[in-house]
Amino acid sequence: MSYETIIGLEIHSELNTNTKIFCNCSTKFGAKPNENTCPICMGLPGTLPVLNEEVVKKAVKAGTALNCKINKLNKMDRKNYFYPDLPKAYQISQYDLPICGEGFVDIETENGTKRVRLNRIHIEEDAGKLVHMEYEPYSLIDYNRVGVPLIEIVTEPDMRSPQEAVTFLRNLKAVLEYAGISDCRMEQGSLRCDANISLRKVGQETYNTRVEIKNINSFRELQKALEKEEKRQKELYDYGEGDKIVQETRRWDAGKGRTITMRGKEEAHDYRYFPEPDIIPIIVKDETIDAVKREMPELPVQRKERFIKEYGLTEKEVNILISDKHFAEYYEGLVVLGADTKSAANWMLSDMLRLLKEKEIEYDAIPVKKEDMTVLLSMVADKKLSVTSAKGVFEQMFETGEHPEKIVKDKGLVQISDAGAIEQIAVEILNANPKSVADYKGGKEQAIGYLVGQVMKQSKGKANPQMARDILQKKLSEM
Repeated sequence: MSYETIIGLEIHSELNTNTKIFCNCSTKFGAKPNENTCPICMGLPGTLPVLNEEVVKKAVKAGTALNCKINKLNKMDRKNYFYPDLPKAYQISQYDLPICGEGFVDIETENGTKRVRLNRIHIEEDAGKLVHMEYEPYSLIDYNRVGVPLIEIVTEPDMRSPQEAVTFLRNLKAVLEYAGISDCRMEQGSLRCDANISLRKVGQETYNTRVEIKNINSFRELQKALEKEEKRQKELYDYGEGDKIVQETRRWDAGKGRTITMRGKEEAHDYRYFPEPDIIPIIVKDETIDAVKREMPELPVQRKERFIKEYGLTEKEVNILISDKHFAEYYEGLVVLGADTKSAANWMLSDMLRLLKEKEIEYDAIPVKKEDMTVLLSMVADKKLSVTSAKGVFEQMFETGEHPEKIVKDKGLVQISDAGAIEQIAVEILNANPKSVADYKGGKEQAIGYLVGQVMKQSKGKANPQMARDILQKKLSEM
């Protein structure tokens, strides 16, 4: 039986404001437990929330960047439910009049460009964090995150594979970062995602029962969780047990590699939404929308077009470079400092990416200064350093932060570009390898590669390889 996978996402992104949504408590990550709290965000009796104007502006900015319609009249609502990390026992959110709606994000798939529609963007307050103590019969609660402003971005069920969902989330993250709306640090919880997934027979028009997978905070785990849930549902349908697929919330257990039931999935009426009586309706003025549009920074789509046009890079190269704002800005910083556009891209897309991945370093924490990287690239371009030696120098720069010229000097790696010195080594190599000389003279042109390698070996990697090849070819033609 052939099935079609239906996926929709609900993305929670913390807004990078300095203070919380309804009080003046700091939103800074990493504070001591319960340090950033006050009677308002703790929901103590007699307190009143005051809406942070910057939250509204950031939400309008998100809606504009994501091609949404901005609802000039919207309001806050109470969403009633109790969790230990939500001290008021209700969350101030938005229900029937969200701040943004009807947006879209375009993604590239194996079948070409695909448009994923956004149903809505609404603003709300975050809940706290439960800390589960291993081997203890209790959990601890950190309320610092309570009241941190969120936007929730809800897609339509337009994605048809786990890979499409991951691609969409990557694109969305890039837009939020470029627009300066959120730092999107998934490891810190400032960007997390709930995924809704169901299967149906190919050609079927109606949707089957969907399952929600809660709080996924990495691209890798999103793909794994969706693939496992997709497989689970397919097997149940294949064995005639589709009735076991119920509308529920499941969590992803990365250690066990499976989704696990958490609770039955609530419907909107279960939350008993009603208008928040302590906050007046929000009116977004035309001046605010116009100001946001004027001040909108360059977004990924525009940067992609510019990189291809100005720097002569391929679409594939540019897609990787612009996938993260910090990575793209590092690359452009090298170009501004005078680095060759193609050479800088090659280094960043190979050695730089490899080391960042190996050492699990974030793009905004690249340990090599742009100025030092530019010096290394110029040393290679000026034939002062071979590419092979430069790779070793770069790894040491990455590890220690040392300046490339110091490393080159300490290790004696300056490339030999003196024709006379290389010629002397080449003559010795030709005299010591008569068989390779004979092979080359007999038409085996690949023998020149061996001879160049011997020159590089004798020079301890310092000889300019192109000069070595040219000199060897000249000498061989004279023999």
